[in-house]
Amino acid sequence: MTTVDYLFFSLKLVAALGCGLVAGVFFAFSSFVMNALARLQPPQGIAAMQAINITVINPLFMTAFLGTAVACTLVAIASLSAWHQPGAVYLLLGSLLYLVGTVLVTIVFNVPLNEALAKVEPSSTDGANLWANYLTSWTAWNHLRTAAAFAAAASLSIALYQQAARS
Repeated sequence: MTTVDYLFFSLKLVAALGCGLVAGVFFAFSSFVMNALARLQPPQGIAAMQAINITVINPLFMTAFLGTAVACTLVAIASLSAWHQPGAVYLLLGSLLYLVGTVLVTIVFNVPLNEALAKVEPSSTDGANLWANYLTSWTAWNHLRTAAAFAAAASLSIALYQQAARS
């Protein structure tokens, strides 16, 4: 294996693991965090989610989320230049699933919902009305992000398997 091959393999592995890690974080929210917040009275649920939305912007999570996006972007570009190699389709598919289904959905749907929630007073009537819609909409988009990140991890893993089987 040449140095370039090793670096490309490492990049694909980082992308696959990052997609899996982010899928796990989003899965936790879809499977129990949002359900737990929905059981709280609206002012407490809103306040808790507002705190989560502030706390999530930290170096560890942002490195995993955006670092995986960078890795997927590089993998997508590299897959196009290595289109003739086994797994190239899975590399491109996995990268696009993460970039579109996870990152783009976050930017276009989840972040605006978070920004609207940040502006409300938790104990207000507006807050309670927003919260009811937020729980449904945010969670639905989060389900999509979860599925996309998981499918991206699977697709990238298939590509890694095909490369290993060829060697």
